[in-house]
Amino acid sequence: MELRSIPSGGTVAASSAPRAGLSALRPPAFGAEPAGERMARIRRSPHFANGVFQNPGGAARMRPSGSGRDMAKQFLDKDARSRRAPRGTIPVHPTTLADLTRPPATGLRLTWTGHSSVLAEIDGQRVLFDPVWGERCSPFPFAGPKRLHPVPLSLAALGPVDVVVISHDHYDHLDMPTIRELAGTDTVFAVPLGVGAHLERWGVSADRLRELDWQESTRVGGLTLTATPARHFCGRGLRNTQHTLWASWAVAGERHRIYHSGDTGYFEGFRDIGGAHGPFDATMIQVGAYSEFWPDIHMTPEEGVRSHLDLQGGKPGGVLLPIHWGTFNLAPHPWAEPGEWMADAAEAVGQTVAFPRPGAPFEPGGELPTEPWWRPLTRPVPRVWNTGVPPRNEETPSGDLDLAGDR
Repeated sequence: MELRSIPSGGTVAASSAPRAGLSALRPPAFGAEPAGERMARIRRSPHFANGVFQNPGGAARMRPSGSGRDMAKQFLDKDARSRRAPRGTIPVHPTTLADLTRPPATGLRLTWTGHSSVLAEIDGQRVLFDPVWGERCSPFPFAGPKRLHPVPLSLAALGPVDVVVISHDHYDHLDMPTIRELAGTDTVFAVPLGVGAHLERWGVSADRLRELDWQESTRVGGLTLTATPARHFCGRGLRNTQHTLWASWAVAGERHRIYHSGDTGYFEGFRDIGGAHGPFDATMIQVGAYSEFWPDIHMTPEEGVRSHLDLQGGKPGGVLLPIHWGTFNLAPHPWAEPGEWMADAAEAVGQTVAFPRPGAPFEPGGELPTEPWWRPLTRPVPRVWNTGVPPRNEETPSGDLDLAGDR
């Protein structure tokens, strides 16, 4: 069976016909396929048709488009490769117990531990989004994208978590060793439809699962968690049956509201999410691992700013925390480009952005981390975007290219 690589840790098989004995050979990290009542519930979903989950706004291109030769040239180019990793040690903040035991003065504190993993302390509850503590986002410990920086603290040092929220089942968002460690606690897991099959195989009891379709909500303590639409795809094994849903998440407490995008391409539905669940005190927006070869399933920083504004009713507000960058090398762009581009795109529209070092807690209602910590570790980032803001001493090719506009 031919396998085709997909960004963000997924794979899509050229043929989905099952092979004899495949289930017996399935590694534990592949998880489990939904079955029984779980599969029956999936089939009843209004977002499931023709045997697969459907994206909002029509079909999304999940496989690289354009010339395979052009894509290979980008990935293999020696100069481009040198930009996809830091020139030194990323300044990780060694998160301590003192950082996390003192209640946030404003009632809301975020700790980005890298990639899409964020601990949100909101109105007395602790929510852990997409926890990935593994060294590689891969089903195998010896292959696959490796971390560019260590995790800032151990899971045990994180302290009790009220609810773990999973956006979808790709390896850089759903990590089996991390889930197995969390399965030994009494935390609740809020996941999209079908994803619970993986967690049950890894030791999470069914009574601790809250498995939701888009627009469904669950209560955990004083929080309301709602699975909201996203434009992406799913899959962990050789046969990507598209039987597990992907989602973004809106979380509302007594005083605060936050949003985690998971992985998504830009789509008009952000306005509806903001209208129903916003405005938000903080959004965690995916802005890394984008490429012109898969423009429908990941956002550029400029699209990330646009999505944040949509979520806030069309104008700047709250704090935007860029996620899904700086930890794993999953695309041909320079590793620090998402931070640099995001800083310019947000400045162009007057939107406040937080740039914490991995592991450094901050309160969106307090003093924000804004230092571009990545700059000493990277060669000048080529300026290939157009936000209307003068470049900050970067190499500027002749004729700016607005990638978002070209798409």
